[in-house]
Amino acid sequence: MISIYQLKPRFQNLLRPLVQRLFDRGITANQVTLGACAISLVVGGLAAVFAAHAWVFALIPLWMIVRMALNAIDGMLAREFGQKSRLGAYLNELTDVIADSALFLPFALLPEVNLVLVVLVTLLAIFSEYAGVLGPMVGASRRYDGPMGKSDRAFCFGVLGAGVAIGWLSALWINGVLAVIAALLVYTLINRIRRGLEEVSSQADAPGE
Repeated sequence: MISIYQLKPRFQNLLRPLVQRLFDRGITANQVTLGACAISLVVGGLAAVFAAHAWVFALIPLWMIVRMALNAIDGMLAREFGQKSRLGAYLNELTDVIADSALFLPFALLPEVNLVLVVLVTLLAIFSEYAGVLGPMVGASRRYDGPMGKSDRAFCFGVLGAGVAIGWLSALWINGVLAVIAALLVYTLINRIRRGLEEVSSQADAPGE
């Protein structure tokens, strides 16, 4: 199935001039990673504290767009400017799930939105990323398979946030969308495991040099 992640190379090409300028100014990949996580916590905190005011959820789609750009930027700084590090690998994975959780959980504070569904989606997002990270442990690559990868989740919750902010989405609709996201996350989790095992199997079946 198609994932927004597949559009990443084109997105990166648009960001490359900005990445060069950041590098020239001494900005590091880890600084971008930590900064994006910190702002995600602030945005999520504001949405939680002021959840009674629907307009505050407009911060989420606005920030999701910027966050997706920053996620691409930190990766480009690491890969293209020699800033890869073991610490960076830890930060990249940990801050992603922390930021996702901070941005998803405030939706549980909306009237009549199902708490269990919000928590379930948050946990399944963590589990699916963990499944992706486990790829190298079994001899596969880090798996980013969809259909509900990081970029896809950002898009979905951005749409939800915008819908809440302008009053177009009732709790019934939000719960329905969350149920669909949860189902797609289960499929993503299974898909990443399956694709990782297939990758290892194909390597084992490949003829030797």
